[in-house]
Amino acid sequence: MHRLLDVLPVFEGDERVLVRFTLVPGSVFDADAFAALERSGARTVSWEEARASEHDLILTASPKGALRVLSGPGVLLPHGAGFNKTVSGDGSPRIPSGLDPHYLLVDGEPWAALHALAHDEQLTRLAEYCPSAAARAAVVGDPTLDRLLGSLAHRGNYRSTLGTGERRLIVLTSTWGPESLLARRPELPGELISQLPHDEYQLALVLHPNEYSRTSAFDLSRHLAPALSGGLALARPYEEWAALLVAADAVVTDHGSTALYAAALGRPVIGAYDGGSELIPGSPMAKMLAQVPRLAKAADLVHVLPAAEAHDTRGFAEAAFALPGQALQRLQSELYSLLRLRPRTVPVAPHPLPHPAAPQRPLALAVRAEVSGCRISIERFPSFTSEAVHHLAAEHPEAGQRHVQSASVLWRRARPASPAPHTSTWTAAGWTARVLEDAPGCRTAAAILSPERCLVRHRSAGPLSIRIEPCTTTDRVLRTDPGAVVSAVHAWLGATPQWALPVSLVCEIGPLTVRVGLAPADEADLTYEL
Repeated sequence: MHRLLDVLPVFEGDERVLVRFTLVPGSVFDADAFAALERSGARTVSWEEARASEHDLILTASPKGALRVLSGPGVLLPHGAGFNKTVSGDGSPRIPSGLDPHYLLVDGEPWAALHALAHDEQLTRLAEYCPSAAARAAVVGDPTLDRLLGSLAHRGNYRSTLGTGERRLIVLTSTWGPESLLARRPELPGELISQLPHDEYQLALVLHPNEYSRTSAFDLSRHLAPALSGGLALARPYEEWAALLVAADAVVTDHGSTALYAAALGRPVIGAYDGGSELIPGSPMAKMLAQVPRLAKAADLVHVLPAAEAHDTRGFAEAAFALPGQALQRLQSELYSLLRLRPRTVPVAPHPLPHPAAPQRPLALAVRAEVSGCRISIERFPSFTSEAVHHLAAEHPEAGQRHVQSASVLWRRARPASPAPHTSTWTAAGWTARVLEDAPGCRTAAAILSPERCLVRHRSAGPLSIRIEPCTTTDRVLRTDPGAVVSAVHAWLGATPQWALPVSLVCEIGPLTVRVGLAPADEADLTYEL
């Protein structure tokens, strides 16, 4: 259904064409499909009504189900990045999904008037398995790929929405079924996020819509709760997966075709498929997985990533996608020919992908700190990590009572002024003093006033002002999380018995090295309203 939405721009500006959706009975994913259609504002009709009507054109991205009972010329649209896998117990044994004559033929004749394909290689394979369907096929390209390519200019905006900054965004992709990454290695997202330094890496997960539907968003949020609390971005089923690929720095994948879209964008690809019966030998996906580095265990990612970055993955995608940027124009020509209409003169173009949702911000982080004179190196991990760490830092009070009571560092971020007529707000000085009274285990309380300015109150050193210099290049300004700087200052104060203010510190946090000024607390910081 989502594939159909990517094709519908071919009819934009044409009041002669009315679009109605129906769902073929028998799918276990009906509920989510209906929900997606409702969100899109599309008009649906019942299956009974669809069967009773004559249609000028029937568009589908899958040949399965009782489509043959509908009246009108049918079009099978590109679905996925070619024919890479077979589905056990579905159709003819060992025939790639999408090429099975059992679904493509009715009484020995092709059901579809047009079989739209993304690449000549797919046409060759269709001719091998179902020659009569291949006689009605045309290579038009892939409209979904064109949406990704057309959205590349938005990459910076997507990363900004995700809060990626200068971190590397690693996207895990999982297809559906018993051989998928999430079925075979359900622990991998949590393991990766617990071992990757939070200020160097961001992790996202893309699931096939069928897997999302089978499990449900409710159960997925429970199964992935630790990883989500550690900052994992979980793509919703439609469009967000593609925006995450545009934003990504690398992809870890099973045998699902999503990774071929990533390869078409030039993203490094790392294999995480443990083998099985679904992947078709010689398919574009099989060829790619045979050549890219493989992730055997989570701890290997930082070592495997440089090898993946040395591969130019675009060559793998060239065997799955042809005619980049031309799919909608070619489909418009084919579809209007079947409708026996002349297309409107309105230019057709893929819609840019919408921004993905921001992931949950970690509320408690375990911090590894190394202090050498006035230079501090910081690595932060989710609170459930097994890594050796120096202290726990948590956001007060959102992190919860358990973390608040055990954290050595507690911070709070300043909020915009309330529009309410009656207000009561803490000053930075008042809040930091109160936190040290209420949390006896806390050594440092910090009010984060802005990305460049904090007030910290250390149990021994008292209140201090922090100034964080942004990293500047010729054309960019780069900032790190002030919470990491607060942990660096906390570690330095604990490791430095004698010092005199003002002090200039150098903090190494992920890919950035920032200079930090530490001085006696000034009045503006002390009285700042939180």
